[in-house]
Amino acid sequence: MVRIVGGGLAGAEAAWQAASRGVAVRLYEMRPVHPTAVHKTDRLAELVCSNSFRGDKLDNAVGLLKEEMRRLGSLVMQAAEASRVPAGAALAVDRERFAAIITQTLSGHPRVTIVRQEICAVPASSEREPVIVATGPLTSDALSADLASIVGQGHLYFYDAISPIVLADTIDRSKVFRASRWDRSLGPRVPLKPDTTGDTATESSGSVRLQADPLACGIDDGQGDYLNCPLTRDEYNRFCDALTTAESATVHDFEKERFFEGCLPIEVMAHRGRDTLRFGPMKPVGLVDPRTGRAPYAAVQLRQDNLAGDHFSLVGFQTQIKWGDQARVLRLIPGLEQAEFVRFGMVHRNTYVNGPTVLAETWQVRKRPTLFFAGQMSGVEG
Repeated sequence: MVRIVGGGLAGAEAAWQAASRGVAVRLYEMRPVHPTAVHKTDRLAELVCSNSFRGDKLDNAVGLLKEEMRRLGSLVMQAAEASRVPAGAALAVDRERFAAIITQTLSGHPRVTIVRQEICAVPASSEREPVIVATGPLTSDALSADLASIVGQGHLYFYDAISPIVLADTIDRSKVFRASRWDRSLGPRVPLKPDTTGDTATESSGSVRLQADPLACGIDDGQGDYLNCPLTRDEYNRFCDALTTAESATVHDFEKERFFEGCLPIEVMAHRGRDTLRFGPMKPVGLVDPRTGRAPYAAVQLRQDNLAGDHFSLVGFQTQIKWGDQARVLRLIPGLEQAEFVRFGMVHRNTYVNGPTVLAETWQVRKRPTLFFAGQMSGVEG
């Protein structure tokens, strides 16, 4: 028998792989007995952050990884395909349907026993009954303390944030346009002539007007799977001013916060420089506003968050601003003036171990080979 602590993505996949090979599995999940600050349900493999699994093409590492998982019979990939929502060249899912499929599949498997209780100490392990710890970034304080005593050093951590989600019917469609970045159906964007209105994207030679080319050379071949909110220079500056003066919901020292650089809160990016957001989640590159024929000065992308299409998440807009200020600041974005929020952004602490030091290449704890780590707890992100 294999005992697995944690019913997130890694724990659920580990349970499926072991059970599919004839091994009995006891899977421990503390929800709903002991909820977390960010989970909303008691389902296994609940996605609390982005609903995107990133690119799905075979010309990049993340796409190849997913194809390898498919060929290995991954339950996560089966559930992702069954709950897929439009997202251009990325693989994004309806988070509720995704978690429901995994929960139902494992609950109905004859070799999997799901135990709903908090595990405060790592269970005893042996060669006949190994243990996999897959408790993820939101590992409880009690279990974290026990793990620290086993690995012989303190845990590492960083702060992570979650993007807001809005109701689709509260988006002003007259102010947004539907397109994927580098949409192949439009071809590449070619500069025509400088524009001096200050409302479009600028390069070293000034603002440029863009047009379609008959040859396609884009990266994202989606057919307009994102809603794009274009901003002029003035609108962008007003947004940045409001963002940098908004009140943070965190109580820890801002200067001592450690964030994952690949998932920074938008207000942290804004504090790094006026144009940081325009070269990050608000970059206009690869987008053309059909009303002007030009790239906007900046843009916010909204991605469908469920199969019904009534929820959209703000791409790359993870934040830790207090909810009242979030509503005020985000409603400065064109098209979101009357937006109603299904979920506000929030921040949480991600805990992990120093994998290269603590773990062998097989993900076994060097000091205790019958104990394995899986998922983000092992030191990987995304």
